[in-house]
Amino acid sequence: MEPTSLSGLPPGIGEALEAEGVSDLYPPQTKAVDAGLIEGENLVAAVPTASGKTLIAELAMLSAIERGGKALYIVPLRALAAEKREAFERFEEFGVTVGVSTGNYESDGEWLATRDVIVATSEKVDSLIRNGAPWIDELSCVVSDEVHLVNDRTRGPTLEVTLAKLRRINEGLQTVALSATVGNAAEIADWLDAELVESDWRPIDLRMGVHSGDAIDFADGSRREVPVGDDPSEDQTAALVGDALDTVEDGRGGSSLVFVNSRRNAESAARDLARVTGDHLTDDERAELRSLAAEIRDASETEIASDLAAAVERGAAFHHAGLASENRSLVEEAFRDRLVKCICATPTLAAGVNTPARRVIVRDWRRYDGEFGGMKPLDVLEIHQMCGRAGRPGLDPYGEAVLLAGSTEESDELFDRYVWADPEPVRSKLAAEPALRTHVLATIATGFASTRGELFEFLRNTLYASQADDDRHLESVTDAVIEYLTVNDFLERDHGSDGESLFATSIGHTVSRQYLDPMSAAEMIDGLRAAGKGGPETGKAARSGDDRYAPTGGPTSDGDGSGSDDEGDDDTDDIDDEVGFMTYSRVEDDASSGGESTGTADTGSVDLSPLGLYHLVSRTPDMYELYLKSGDKTRYTETCYEREGELLGATPSEHEDVRFDDWLASLKTARLLEDWANEVDEDRIAERYEVGPGDIRGKVDTAEWLLRAAETLAGEIGIDGVGQIRAARKRIEYGVREELLDLAGVREVGRKRARRLYEAGIESRSDLRTVDKSVVLGALRGRERTAETILENAGREDPSMEGVRADASASAAATAGTSGEEGDGQSNLGDFR
Repeated sequence: MEPTSLSGLPPGIGEALEAEGVSDLYPPQTKAVDAGLIEGENLVAAVPTASGKTLIAELAMLSAIERGGKALYIVPLRALAAEKREAFERFEEFGVTVGVSTGNYESDGEWLATRDVIVATSEKVDSLIRNGAPWIDELSCVVSDEVHLVNDRTRGPTLEVTLAKLRRINEGLQTVALSATVGNAAEIADWLDAELVESDWRPIDLRMGVHSGDAIDFADGSRREVPVGDDPSEDQTAALVGDALDTVEDGRGGSSLVFVNSRRNAESAARDLARVTGDHLTDDERAELRSLAAEIRDASETEIASDLAAAVERGAAFHHAGLASENRSLVEEAFRDRLVKCICATPTLAAGVNTPARRVIVRDWRRYDGEFGGMKPLDVLEIHQMCGRAGRPGLDPYGEAVLLAGSTEESDELFDRYVWADPEPVRSKLAAEPALRTHVLATIATGFASTRGELFEFLRNTLYASQADDDRHLESVTDAVIEYLTVNDFLERDHGSDGESLFATSIGHTVSRQYLDPMSAAEMIDGLRAAGKGGPETGKAARSGDDRYAPTGGPTSDGDGSGSDDEGDDDTDDIDDEVGFMTYSRVEDDASSGGESTGTADTGSVDLSPLGLYHLVSRTPDMYELYLKSGDKTRYTETCYEREGELLGATPSEHEDVRFDDWLASLKTARLLEDWANEVDEDRIAERYEVGPGDIRGKVDTAEWLLRAAETLAGEIGIDGVGQIRAARKRIEYGVREELLDLAGVREVGRKRARRLYEAGIESRSDLRTVDKSVVLGALRGRERTAETILENAGREDPSMEGVRADASASAAATAGTSGEEGDGQSNLGDFR
């Protein structure tokens, strides 16, 4: 089927696709069109990676636009959103406009109403619905990429509920769900009332196998000799990477993507494999890699960036959530260009980012799991996601995915466990209290349900309801959540003649709009009230089971903050699947209150220190706190008692081991944030807390969002500390001490330039408009273009630096005031979104 033969698309699209090389649709794409894709029919496409899923999505969205509608493309990662925007923008010449929205959880994204295609994460779409985005009800097509992620215990419930809400809002909404690894695609299709296109066709062959001894045995019965050799410095991975590079096809050797189970292993593997890739570089490639390494060092002045640059200079790289987002992007692009020959990555690189390789090597198929009590085998679904990265049309003539075994017995196990196995069925994770508490509140606050009966009617549209044998478990968990939300003044119940009505309170609406886990809001309100009363906390969170709990919303760390998002790949304990539920019970505020709290009491003046506020938001479920490592408990116990007067709420007893350790872990996280706000260099923070730049920026991003929410909540409950919270938030946003806030707020200034300007005697935005230009130029080390941009952003009438000479004394003062700092890298949070 030729693209030009398709009807229902904007004029010229068919010809444009053919000009891109799409002379005929792939078989799965043809099946999708035959199933009514262009006519607006719902569709689930379960087809392998590289088999044309993106074009299926594009055809659905373009046909919807041609019918006068608007399309939404939901992605799992912020990084993937930027990649998809770039891909879709090629249709702008045909009048199709594209917008991306991934941050600012309290925004309604009104500007997106002018866009035809909107790309966003599921969390962002959920927040847009909560904030009443005016264009949501104009959607006529929604595409859910990587729909198998409804199986994820932290992010899955948000995707599931968001799809249910969108389908409820927009009658007749076309829903297109895409995945390469769904073991129960027919069940997903039934849930979405969709046609199913299921195929194992690929445009190029993908062979899966296991390397054991000195050869790869493939599932098709073939064998390839890849001897390891006698050199003790060489191992299976090195032999396989070298073999791929030695196998020249279309004039070049093959690249490799190596999956390992931790950040530390990714970094050490890249160092080792650089010895292999370094021997396969041309002189031109060496020169390009030196330039790329310099960019990596400029993007982040940390030891981890230096280690990455050293590996990149020799043609290898590592990739994980601890890297600065800029450096991850540089590595991905260089790998796609085949300049970097090998990436050693944690499993999250398999989550959809376009990084194809000729050979995928799954070195580690087990990962530490705290609940399991040791190294646990990865799911088949996850392994198949990794293997799907092998081979892309136009880049490789074939793809190979190889698991490593140390013996014949292990080889047989890997064939049975992964190579010949089907992915596990995708199962809803919605019916857990941490997930339900945020979505039940939002469902009521946004008007999807106003009674218990309507709430359950809505929940029956979810995947969980379609998979459950009966509703009793869901009803039991939901009733517990309703009780929790009511006790904490987020919901009110009215028992009328027509049954029980449910209403979100004013503060409940605020919590929903701010995209907070209600438990985070309860923790923050409790701490703020305790500060207002100058006494112990007014509420008490009693946790059942383990004190660890999983966030269900908010920023994710994929180096784009996240947190997250988005990357459970580190040397940390996995969060439990069955999460302990926090039952929130109030204690009496005073003898006359009867234990009731209205949330509007006159709290009087409060003194909120930045550390106290950072600790408060760090102990919420929406913040992934740092873990206590060897020696940390003693160190942070001392810090806790030294600065206990600044902390908001009562410190748990040391005899409550789990709660006390959790308190200290939050304090460690708060100290990282305090260091950031005190202008400690990023590399020093990374070394001090044993984290990467991506982790720092993820924590900063999350803290800024939570402090913004705390600022709103303080005003809502009548706490006289909004200004102090705002100042603490701005210091986190810009990473500066209080005296630099005005300067750092000027675009292109950032934390380091703000300090240099200040030390040169420029203390405010207004100073930038009046001070002698030579002083500005001296403080900025003679960088004329940078100085002109900053002056223009500050509102100076004539920002030109033509004929201006840098003031030497200003340069000296700036250098003296920032001794120990090198480079001019900026750390304004706005750059990380």
